[in-house]
Amino acid sequence: MSNRLRKRASGFSLLEMVVAMALGTIVLGAAVQVYIQGLNATWVVSQRAELQQDFRAASNVLIKDLSLAGAGLGNGVAIALPSGVTPRYGCDQALCYLNGVAGTYPITSSVPYLYGLLTGYDLGPTLNTTQGPTDVVTVVYTDSGFYLNCYLPTITSSGQAVTFSEPTGITWAAEGCLPGTGPTAPQAVNDTVVGLTVGDLVLMNFNGTPIVAEVTGAITTGTDGAGHATYTVPFANTDPLKMNQTATSGAYKGLNGIATSVAGSYSTAPCGGTGPCRLLVITYYIDNTITPPRLMRQVSGHSPMPVAENVVYMKFTYDLFNDSTLTPAVGCQNPGASGDVCVSGSSSGLLPNQITKINISNMAMDDADNTGLFGASKGDQSMDLSTSVSARNLTYTNEYPN
Repeated sequence: MSNRLRKRASGFSLLEMVVAMALGTIVLGAAVQVYIQGLNATWVVSQRAELQQDFRAASNVLIKDLSLAGAGLGNGVAIALPSGVTPRYGCDQALCYLNGVAGTYPITSSVPYLYGLLTGYDLGPTLNTTQGPTDVVTVVYTDSGFYLNCYLPTITSSGQAVTFSEPTGITWAAEGCLPGTGPTAPQAVNDTVVGLTVGDLVLMNFNGTPIVAEVTGAITTGTDGAGHATYTVPFANTDPLKMNQTATSGAYKGLNGIATSVAGSYSTAPCGGTGPCRLLVITYYIDNTITPPRLMRQVSGHSPMPVAENVVYMKFTYDLFNDSTLTPAVGCQNPGASGDVCVSGSSSGLLPNQITKINISNMAMDDADNTGLFGASKGDQSMDLSTSVSARNLTYTNEYPN
């Protein structure tokens, strides 16, 4: 009888399979971990780049406005405002936004004044108890792109409106109210793109007295005896910024103490002379009523607009020059206040028009999302800015600290 050849069946034992699976799991797990780390690293880089772009855009807008503080108003400007009720800023037609309240203009001898820069020490919300309250800053300058200075303003008989018209017998080109090149006529006062709207502030000059008033309603049009268009702008006493305070008795019942039917004057370019101008009163503040907090930009009596998210701190200091003692006050936190803290010198009793430099001592932005893909920690993503901006349009005298 022949023997059959018995061939051993090929395969793995149970032990071999367990070892192979364990090794495969380790290798696969390592590969997945490397992949996840790579994805998270890419995510962190992209988030950092986005944070940098947002921060750069926000700081550029803020710095540009700060550099224009007082532009078109003249050095050392201090415009007296109505004192029946203290005028305010940081509000639109419905709400006030500076930590839920309004900012009020500085008062000297019972009279509130408008300056090219309004400091807002500790007026913002507290986002971190260790850091304390944030600051607010407000800059004021004229709108040089809207040629309202070409028009002649006349207070109406009601005392709560002003009619803007072309000066009689003078053409736009001859009066010199326009830039040297470009437009041959100013925009209409009610132009749909750049014209006056409710919430705008207008600076006008009557008999050498400057006044500021807030537009409160729709503009009506008409024509004068020469066939030129006229625009009647309402400045009623009901304005939210409390700029329009028409007297109800006495010799002057007109707008802010100016008699009715009084005519102002136009002015040559640029806007900011004796002629009427639109004022831009621009306030920067942090809004923490939403998550994450946002840096907001609010203009005159219009609704605020967001500039950037995740702004977690904003603080300013100011350099001033005392033109009486010819001494500087450097790095002042609350300029003008008796208890102000400065790096050197003292700002006690000084006015906003004596500010020579605005220092952004700390503006910080943080990414609120602290986890990357698959729940992995991405670490801190934050940006901080410290810089200084020259306030060349504010200084009372042309003296700068060394």
